[in-house]
Amino acid sequence: MDQTGRYSDLSLNEENLLADGKHILVAYHMEPAEGYGYLEAAAHFAAESSTGTNVEVSTTDDFTKGVDALVYFIDEAKGIMKIAYPIDLFDRNVIDGRTMLVSFLTLCIGNNQGMGDIKNSQMRDFYVPPKLMRLFDGPAMDISDMWRMLGRPVENGGYIAGTIIKPKLGLRPEPFAEAAYQFWLGGDFIKNDEPQGNQVFCPMKKVIPLVVDAMNRAQDETGETKLFSANITADDHHEMCARADYILEAFGENASQVAFLVDGYVGGPGMVTTARRNYPGQYLHYHRAGHGAVTSPSSKRGYTAFVLAKMSRLQGASGIHVGTMGYGKMEGDASDKVIAYMIERDECQGPFYYQKWYGMKPTTPIISGGMNALRLPGFFENLGHGNVINTSGGGSYGHIDSPAAGAASLKQAYDCWKTGADPIEYAKEHKEFARAFESFEHDADALFPGWRDKLGVHK
Repeated sequence: MDQTGRYSDLSLNEENLLADGKHILVAYHMEPAEGYGYLEAAAHFAAESSTGTNVEVSTTDDFTKGVDALVYFIDEAKGIMKIAYPIDLFDRNVIDGRTMLVSFLTLCIGNNQGMGDIKNSQMRDFYVPPKLMRLFDGPAMDISDMWRMLGRPVENGGYIAGTIIKPKLGLRPEPFAEAAYQFWLGGDFIKNDEPQGNQVFCPMKKVIPLVVDAMNRAQDETGETKLFSANITADDHHEMCARADYILEAFGENASQVAFLVDGYVGGPGMVTTARRNYPGQYLHYHRAGHGAVTSPSSKRGYTAFVLAKMSRLQGASGIHVGTMGYGKMEGDASDKVIAYMIERDECQGPFYYQKWYGMKPTTPIISGGMNALRLPGFFENLGHGNVINTSGGGSYGHIDSPAAGAASLKQAYDCWKTGADPIEYAKEHKEFARAFESFEHDADALFPGWRDKLGVHK
């Protein structure tokens, strides 16, 4: 059934839609299946996303037609369609009248991606108007809270050197806690890796008290505040809260220095909101475990990593992993810095829409995946700043001297970039950074040809 007459209106002007503020606007890359016209498929997509079905039904009335989603722009050559969704379509909470991300996902990437006339469809960007923006939770905590605990300025407080306990699985409680202690002697922030939780060989109620002790000893020895991100991921709301409550009790006077990590992609918006609403006093660390199944640059369905990050800020993530922008082991390239800009700034141009956040707290870019001290200066130069959390597992525990030296080399890499120093010359005066060249020889060879002669390193 051709639904273009009802579910498309190409005369609509985007500037007017933006000014009116009554729609969420969504841009997709879409390919119709063979034998279907582009506008016809796009209109069916909009129908399935809102008030339509594949046949005429007797229950439709004039009001229903007033909340139709409408295709308002197509560029068949580039495969781009844009749809305007009336904000009244989206579900609201019974308890407080606020909106929810699951409703956005249900409509905008729901059944429409599996229809027979749609070969591929991927959400590339979306715009939230002011009226709806204020109905999302947004973050309760942000990186300024981390800087404050670390005794830094709350504006431009700089780089937070972090790590991931490695190996991600297989350590019993004692070596896990010892690994934390060794890093904290030089670094700031440790996170559980995404699958770490309550394994039978490393039960939470045994390992967490040991981590608390490790934090206390490291703080006593260094005189510095240390931060820990504890994984509370679980299928069940009550299990998540049980883990969170136990962790806070165990850390006691240091409880404010604990972030809660949630695997937000596999766990879904409900898990993120559970953490955000039940523990607004803790930094909410969104791990994207599994997201590449949908957001990989090779994917033609679902949504992009940019869209995922933007959604995380609406939900209330204090920080989210954003990849390494081509400087580490993860997929991506230098242009991915727009992901960081969108979540950390109060307004930003996305791939299709200019989004204002109207004072919503920022979400910290968390950089993880194959990063070490040698890769960081180029990363900072591309991003243009160092106000990020970086969790370098191998970059810390793979340092030739110690995890503490690895942490020091990461901080020195930031200082090297910030001061505009030449990395080779900087290394001559900074031992830990210099030893990173020997620790990560393949990276050193690729990034700094001739470094051995320049640093006098000969085997």
